[in-house]
Amino acid sequence: MTENKKKGKVSVAKVFRTIMWPRRKLLLVGLVLIVISRLTGLVLPVATQILIDNIIPNKDFEYLQLLLIVVVAALAVQAFTSYILTKLLSVEAQHFISILRVQVQKKILSLPIRYFDNNKSGALVSRIMTDVEGVRNIIGTGLVQLVGGTLTSVVALILLIKINPMMTLFVLVPVAIFAFIAMKAFGKIRPIFKIRGKINADVSGRLTETLNGIRVIKGFNAEEQETKSFEKGVGLLFENVKKSLTYTAIMTSSSGFLLGLASVVIMGVGGYMMMDETLTRGEFFAFIFLLAFMIAPIVQMSNIGSQLTESFAGLDRTEEIMNMEPENDEHSRTVHLKDIKGDIKFNDVTFAYESGKEVVHNITFDAPLGSVTALVGTSGSGKSTIAGLAATFLTPDSGTVTIDGQDLSKVNLSSYRQYLGVVLQDDFLFEGSIRENILFPRPDATAEELDKAVKAAYVNEFSDRFENGLDTVIGERGVKLSGGQRQRIAIARAVLADPKIIILDEATSNLDTESESLIQKSLAELMKGRTTFVIAHRLSTIRQATQILVIEKGVIHEKGTHDDLIAKKGRYYDLYTYQSRI
Repeated sequence: MTENKKKGKVSVAKVFRTIMWPRRKLLLVGLVLIVISRLTGLVLPVATQILIDNIIPNKDFEYLQLLLIVVVAALAVQAFTSYILTKLLSVEAQHFISILRVQVQKKILSLPIRYFDNNKSGALVSRIMTDVEGVRNIIGTGLVQLVGGTLTSVVALILLIKINPMMTLFVLVPVAIFAFIAMKAFGKIRPIFKIRGKINADVSGRLTETLNGIRVIKGFNAEEQETKSFEKGVGLLFENVKKSLTYTAIMTSSSGFLLGLASVVIMGVGGYMMMDETLTRGEFFAFIFLLAFMIAPIVQMSNIGSQLTESFAGLDRTEEIMNMEPENDEHSRTVHLKDIKGDIKFNDVTFAYESGKEVVHNITFDAPLGSVTALVGTSGSGKSTIAGLAATFLTPDSGTVTIDGQDLSKVNLSSYRQYLGVVLQDDFLFEGSIRENILFPRPDATAEELDKAVKAAYVNEFSDRFENGLDTVIGERGVKLSGGQRQRIAIARAVLADPKIIILDEATSNLDTESESLIQKSLAELMKGRTTFVIAHRLSTIRQATQILVIEKGVIHEKGTHDDLIAKKGRYYDLYTYQSRI
């Protein structure tokens, strides 16, 4: 436990080495810009003292004009450097966040099924979308503002020491101009944020679907496909954020410039008034300006400090994910299958989800090429676990599962799963059209191959009645379809994948009697020449199975054909005759 925590702890040194140092040139430019911005910001209070000490007593109107020009130029430089700073560092931070999101999503998809069983999808979405956000405070403007704020406070403090700090008063600055600028800027930014909300919802929604449908994705060896889809979504999100940052930079820099310009106007008017001897002690204004310059960065630095703390917390959580062992370990899974026949053997296999609580015990059987192995038993007996072991969703704690004599625990998962097809009891459909869901395992399949799969699973029996046919949008998880219709789409998907090994988990459970009859015919055709595992509660659907394994409490209680087991009048006979009476 302690070791894992240490692995997930992100140190300042590691952040400097992996995040800041590769961007050292950009950060150096940022630091130079922030120094220029802060120093030019101090021109105004210094100019105030010159105004009071030199220009007003001498009534030097030419010097006053020159001073105003210098201050306006300094404010223009400050606004420009602030804009460039935000443009450079904030955009780079968001770009890096988009890269990190893709990396974390790809890493999570590579983790074992067991990890997804123990973690909520929403929490994983948060880790991918939210935890990496803190990076913006490290390579964005936050860090350089921390340095710049410190510099400003130190310089302002030195100048304040030269003035009597006993004076305390606040200068009120007009805010009408700022309100106008803000209204105009937000008018531009608001639509961008609205579009961003939709993009973010689409990306998050698809990501949630990806995590919920992880068995389908892994079963069809589609991790890379999902990563590309996610990368496209976060790319759109990045472009939207980039656009909003441009308008935000214009708003903040322009508002700062106009605020300073308003101060220049006050300075000019006040100068004339003081020359008319209606105002006294102009040093007071310089003091107030410098006081504000010292206090504001201190407040800002406290906020940035908490933001950096939050950033490191998010990076800690991200690091925990990135340090986890993927299920397809390149060091242990070194066997790459170029082709398979489909002979699967279980040799004394034992498996437990939790240490000391075995779910299956010493399972041994052969499932040769072209055979249909039916797994029968009460709920919780271990049927789905055995199917999961055959699909490589799980790895035995002891014993071996082999494919054509090769230990599956040593086989590269992608090279095996390209030959695998799965149809689950509550199979997962993605939001989109019927066509897109069937094409999921083979997006580049021909129209003839698609049509063959559609007819084999009798999808056309209901899709032809829809106005848009196969292009009908089915809603999230296929909510617009009946259970039987969803199941037939899942079977068509498996037919199109043309696998050599098929896992059917109650594939006809959601079908009515008529649909079941049609599907049984298509499944019989699908299973020809392929190694098939069928998990069945309705025993009437497995009478033609090559072998039936009756699983009870994690062991094979009986094994044989339907006729053999009926003749034995054992556990299978009891289950079958009970269902027949019902």
